[in-house]
Amino acid sequence: MSNDNKVVVGLSGGVDSSVAALLLKQQFDHVEGLFMKNWVDFADESECTVEEDRKDASSVAETVGIPFHEANFAMEYWDYVFKHFLDEYRAGRTPNPDILCNREIKFKTFLDHAIELGGDIIATGHYARVEERNGQFHLLKGQDHKKDQSYFLYTLGQEQLSRTRFPLGDLPKTEVRRIAEQAGFINHDKKDSTGICFIGERHFREFLSRYIPAQPGEMRTPEGEIIGDHAGLMYYTLGQRQGLGIGGRKDSTGEPWFVAGKDMDNQILYVVQGDHPWLWSQNLVAEELSWVAGHPPEFPCRAAAKTRYRQPDQACTITQDDNGNIHVEFDEKQRAVTPGQSVVFYLDDDCLGGGIIVSTDAPGIHP
Repeated sequence: MSNDNKVVVGLSGGVDSSVAALLLKQQFDHVEGLFMKNWVDFADESECTVEEDRKDASSVAETVGIPFHEANFAMEYWDYVFKHFLDEYRAGRTPNPDILCNREIKFKTFLDHAIELGGDIIATGHYARVEERNGQFHLLKGQDHKKDQSYFLYTLGQEQLSRTRFPLGDLPKTEVRRIAEQAGFINHDKKDSTGICFIGERHFREFLSRYIPAQPGEMRTPEGEIIGDHAGLMYYTLGQRQGLGIGGRKDSTGEPWFVAGKDMDNQILYVVQGDHPWLWSQNLVAEELSWVAGHPPEFPCRAAAKTRYRQPDQACTITQDDNGNIHVEFDEKQRAVTPGQSVVFYLDDDCLGGGIIVSTDAPGIHP
């Protein structure tokens, strides 16, 4: 990659993208920063820190010495990310909007905008790596496996990876903080963002209830015993322990309660105590597949998989049915595999791709 290439780096206001910009400035002659506004809150009070983040991003661009741009992608975010987020919750599933945001906004809308600005490649502060081998681009885990974010990037294909750089891919987080402090960035000790920006620090139930009417119903055990009421199935996810309000039952064994299933037709939430069989599954089905290479591997395929971020790699066998859906059989049973989340496949550090989980063989989960 020539030093003459123009790089447009996404500046979020956080320390990771800031250090990414600094490292790029040391490698390329032409680097520019772009702050994306992806969410507009129509409520009177918003906890989303967009204005503070914009100021931090602008300050970093000035410190690094690169031009600073702003773009409002709120309409695209609403149409391609948030509507899907709501549809999934209405269907009783638990979506991962970060993955969809990467696919639709950061590596599509942002990439298109960067090209309009004259950019040749884009860059972000993700902890991941891109490697070219024999004309094929590979998405690799970040060297700091505790911070690796390849799970969120599995939808990227060859065209996107050919135009993308991840400057932090070889660095541990501690080194990124050290570089930021040494550079004098005002955000060097800024807390990492967690959760979803459009919810921020607000109560999740309160936010979701603005858009989806809650339908309370019965809370039952797998045996059919009614042990309470729930506030609405959309507020609960498989394996959830907190917020059930049934820990102090007199006939309780003392073991914690967990969400183990949903009956959407009858608005029933199933809960279990302890390490119950309903929490475990060995097989799942996934659809909406994305393959980094642009095509699937040869099936059956032995690989490792993650069904949630930061989960250790789990050995599995992948096959494909006549409808093109993926069937995954794990060597060992997995806990709380959740429809709506993504299953992502790996060969060592090489991310092969993944898809959306639609069903498992856990008794309480149905397509």
